[in-house]
Amino acid sequence: MIREAVKFLADTIIAEKNYLTMLDTKIGDGDHGLNMARGATAALEAMEELDDEELNAKVVLNTVGKAFIMNVGGTAGPLYGTGFVDASKVINENAKLDVETLEKVLSAAIAGIQRRGHAKKGDKTMLDSLMPIKESLQKSKIDGEVLDKALDSAMTAAREGVEFTKTIAAKRGRASYIGERSIGFEDPGAVSSMILFRTFCQFLKENKLI
Repeated sequence: MIREAVKFLADTIIAEKNYLTMLDTKIGDGDHGLNMARGATAALEAMEELDDEELNAKVVLNTVGKAFIMNVGGTAGPLYGTGFVDASKVINENAKLDVETLEKVLSAAIAGIQRRGHAKKGDKTMLDSLMPIKESLQKSKIDGEVLDKALDSAMTAAREGVEFTKTIAAKRGRASYIGERSIGFEDPGAVSSMILFRTFCQFLKENKLI
């Protein structure tokens, strides 16, 4: 099922290539969709090298992360790659799929992205959708919510985070060069992060894993 999940996510990102590129053309280099699709393709190829006996969340996160780091330029490769690799370091091979595990994995990914990109929430980056997801999962964990409800709440937080990026000026990356003129546009990285999370939730629900 892990192999199918990676393919589902990768296929979705590849399908969204032109949309993400269009968003990035407005405030950046116009290569975010291309880079994300390149990373997704590299991840699929790397997955083909793994035997079914090797497949677990830890191995897959590490494999996907290294595929992005080794094959994608710009900011997407290093940031997403570091996020996936760092997430793999905190998850057990036999980890249970629950709110606590997802929050732990996402927290590690965000810490890695912040370390690599030196950004924070409010800088108009991918963190503006990832951090609301994490914060929502943290609240769900405290409230003892079931995974299905927790994911719905986190998805709402992700969408709100993307909308928030329209209201602020970019402080990191190519978009920061145009400063205030970036207001009114969504951050492409925040959008791609939201798409990945939305697709992950969709896969879990369609396959009745939650």
